[in-house]
Amino acid sequence: MRTEQNYPSLARSRVVRHERRTSMRASDHDPELHYDRVMPAWRLLLGRNLHYGYFTRLGEDLDEATDELTRRVAKHARLGSGLDVLDVGCGDGQTSCFLAENLGCRVVGITTGKKGVAEARRLALSRGLTRTATFEHRDGMNNGFPDASFDRVWVMQSSHFMLDKRRLLDECVRVLRPGGRFALSDIVLRAAMPMIDVVRHRDEFLLLHRVFGRAKIESLEVYQSLADASGLRLDVIEDISVKAFPTMNGWRRNAIAHREQVVNLLGEIMWQDFLAACDVMERFWTEGRYGYAILAGTKK
Repeated sequence: MRTEQNYPSLARSRVVRHERRTSMRASDHDPELHYDRVMPAWRLLLGRNLHYGYFTRLGEDLDEATDELTRRVAKHARLGSGLDVLDVGCGDGQTSCFLAENLGCRVVGITTGKKGVAEARRLALSRGLTRTATFEHRDGMNNGFPDASFDRVWVMQSSHFMLDKRRLLDECVRVLRPGGRFALSDIVLRAAMPMIDVVRHRDEFLLLHRVFGRAKIESLEVYQSLADASGLRLDVIEDISVKAFPTMNGWRRNAIAHREQVVNLLGEIMWQDFLAACDVMERFWTEGRYGYAILAGTKK
């Protein structure tokens, strides 16, 4: 099952209140424009790494947990010194720089956000990584690199923004060298959502659309099927939904701690929408509809 922007539901009164406060339409969101607009605030809200965490203990710091998720995916990707890595959907370059600095990889990060490329390049310069972490404005579904350019392809929490998952995976496999490895981590659909539920929870979906941007969430089964069709032999399929669940509470704490700064960047309405969106995601997680997974494998 797949749904366009198939985000979950919460108390309708809270969400509809936010719906009335903004004139933004669901069709207004373009991933590139949305990401460029919200990135400065996302650093405050989502933490240093801008992705979910892998929590190993109660009360663990969000940034520590997001670092742990990076390390876990890197282990499944079998990253090591001297490998050429393509980071698809690199955001502001934090993960690319982490891989270059801590694992000795040569990383090329790509993103459709022009501000993201600029920020990533500044980050690499500040860390003395300009030779091992470079960044380009490219589309993961049509990256333009020659065949067999990389030893590893890394897709961390960006695939849900790419509407054509088959094109994404085909491109990832195309640029992998023979025997190269692919690793992906992202939100996944854990339970089918009938169309009647999609219609019933339209306001909640629009809320998440405004906050997180346009997305299409797929199930693990869909990813497995597409990976096989694209020429990948998956050997890691790990559902880490339980370990990732505390992420939303970390985001909520950040929103409260940085309220004034976020309001200055995005406005009061968007700050309130973000808190409501955390509630929505948390509710959907506990209902078993959404989760988080890691997949990794080798080019056939």
